[in-house]
Amino acid sequence: MNWSEVFSADQQPSYDDIKAFIGQGELLWSELLSYIDAAYQVQPKLSFSKCSAQPGWNVKYQKSGKSLGTLYPMEGFFIALVVIGAKEEETVEMALGTFTAYVQNLYRKTPSSCGGRWLMIEVRDQSVLDDVKSLMAIRVRPKQQVGTG
Repeated sequence: MNWSEVFSADQQPSYDDIKAFIGQGELLWSELLSYIDAAYQVQPKLSFSKCSAQPGWNVKYQKSGKSLGTLYPMEGFFIALVVIGAKEEETVEMALGTFTAYVQNLYRKTPSSCGGRWLMIEVRDQSVLDDVKSLMAIRVRPKQQVGTG
């Protein structure tokens, strides 16, 4: 079942609801939330999106008015949206060889627009989660250094 069908716009899920829906991917989800909390000291914001690409409730993170990332619960995994802006593009391209083949291919296939590259990264394993943490650290410098993997 799709996440957007489980919780409608007027039925906000709890964080426990999100973890239960993600199921086997919950450990990776919890690790990313702990990392963001430790590295950036920002609180998540639950938001409902009517966007046709990924409708439903999501978890947004912002630091100093800049988007750190948006997380979308899926059955068995989650999607992390990280926007790579023009300012970060050169740094990401220099580090691209250190990322998984999946993230490298996704980056290369995602067109750049005036808003940057909108990477919708399916987080299904630890190595991809580590890539998400690294991309977030390039996007917004962490307040505290926390291990990414």
